[in-house]
Amino acid sequence: MTPTELMIQSPIKERTNGESGIVMSSQELTEIEKELLELGIAVPPTQADLPNSDGDKMETGRHKLQMDLLIETLYPWLQARSDGFCGGNMFVYYSLKQVKNQDFKGPDFFVALDVPKGERLSWVCWEEGKSPDVIIELLSPSTAQVDKIEKKRIYQDWMKVSEYYWFNPFNIDDFKGFHLQNGHYEEIEATSQGNLISETLDLELVKWDGEYYGVSTIWLRWADRDGNLIPTQHELKEEAIVYANEAIEKSNEAIVYANETIEKSNEKIQQIINNLKAIGMNSEQISEITGVPIEDLKP
Repeated sequence: MTPTELMIQSPIKERTNGESGIVMSSQELTEIEKELLELGIAVPPTQADLPNSDGDKMETGRHKLQMDLLIETLYPWLQARSDGFCGGNMFVYYSLKQVKNQDFKGPDFFVALDVPKGERLSWVCWEEGKSPDVIIELLSPSTAQVDKIEKKRIYQDWMKVSEYYWFNPFNIDDFKGFHLQNGHYEEIEATSQGNLISETLDLELVKWDGEYYGVSTIWLRWADRDGNLIPTQHELKEEAIVYANEAIEKSNEAIVYANETIEKSNEKIQQIINNLKAIGMNSEQISEITGVPIEDLKP
């Protein structure tokens, strides 16, 4: 299937009266292609042809740290796979109309499986051959309604994202997840601990009370299905330091034990030497029996 054929199909839809409509026709697509070419944009455009930054920053420093924490802790999980990509605050392109209208906003965090590893400037669905599998939006007062309504509809109807979650870093109770079932999102039921299970990744999203880069709050983190947190690089270093210190301590204990053993052995040998001297043996005889050099025998 060519990139143009992929764009004609499911990722590209138009909305009518606020609802998702039908897949764009070849004629409609051709008209947009002409307009894009007039704007100097190649058709079909690749990530190298498309804008990948609008200069906007995330809502707050905590939003940025939350995104970083989700990405950082998923990397070890991805490294164990032969495929996959995760990104954050990166443009995601799913239709040529979106390109034409310069609607470049992307999710705060996303994961795509079954794709080659490697760096991306942006995520171009027709170039990658698929949409992301999991998306997380970090809510704020200015984005909550868009994230809960408009983006949810886009991820469900247009991009067909398997799982969609939202989380408010400043209101941890505002945390929900949805799984795509028969073309519609169904809410994911939380576990007894309040975690949400990602069947797509076979991981859990958990709320963790701790410190990350100097900020102490409740964060959203990845954990395995047994509830074990996937560690950050800092936590891995701390674990390595603790392990190294324990190894040093055990080594020191072994050295102390060895020295005590040697001291006891020397005391025993000295007692034997004293006993041999007491029965009248000379230094040559004692040295031959004990193996202690003559010059080391005390007078």
